[in-house]
Amino acid sequence: MIRRVLVTGANSGIGAATAVELARVGFEVIGSARDDEGVEALRRHALQAGVAVEAITLDLEDPEAAAKPLADMDLWALVNNAGYTNAGAVEDITVEEGRRQLEVMTLTPMALSLAALPAMRRRGDGRIVNVTSIGVGSGVPLLGWYQAAKNALEGLTDALRNEVASDGIAVVSVQPAGIDTPIWDRAHHELDSRFRGSVHRASYTRAMTLITTLRPWMRSPDIVAQTIRTALTVGEPRPTYKVGVDGKILDTMNRLVPRSVKDGIERTLLRS
Repeated sequence: MIRRVLVTGANSGIGAATAVELARVGFEVIGSARDDEGVEALRRHALQAGVAVEAITLDLEDPEAAAKPLADMDLWALVNNAGYTNAGAVEDITVEEGRRQLEVMTLTPMALSLAALPAMRRRGDGRIVNVTSIGVGSGVPLLGWYQAAKNALEGLTDALRNEVASDGIAVVSVQPAGIDTPIWDRAHHELDSRFRGSVHRASYTRAMTLITTLRPWMRSPDIVAQTIRTALTVGEPRPTYKVGVDGKILDTMNRLVPRSVKDGIERTLLRS
């Protein structure tokens, strides 16, 4: 049986690596991007890797419109990966900008999941992988809206997993830590654009320096792609996959270190 998989945000980073990896191991892969430029980027990635990936555009800012094409896709699996940082202090980001991010990173993934469920249920088999973040449950400064979207998606993932388990459908959370992707270029640009006029200027400067300093130490998106491949090929996937040693260390710290101590560390990191 050919297993068809849709990967969102497949034009770069984790999404592109995942689309290529899944095609390499025999899945029929559909990768989505938000515009024609992204579609062409995905096609280049697939061509360079020597694999076949169907590239399509999906407007993730409109959950209902994005979900409509899935009715005819007969998906065996869905990988909700697309997202962006929207980096900046909570008070420097408008509610409308926050609403748009929740649409793209929480509501649309769930709309896609609901649209994919009927075919999976008829088959009695299927998987949904939601890419969240190792930062779920933490309070990293200047990423408030990003964390809000990821926290909400994580909670919905947990609920949906239990609701559809009896139908043979597995719902999995993949939580990457620091991964070197173009999302950090966008984060740096967002911080720089919001720097002027903000009362948090010192924190913005420090955050941009941290991004530049840490990127050489970040892991390749391939490690996340390989984890997603495991979640889609293993007989019984785990509910949650924490990616990389650094991710597991951060998760342990989140669970064991008191909130007051973590707050102090995060505030210190943002002082100039």
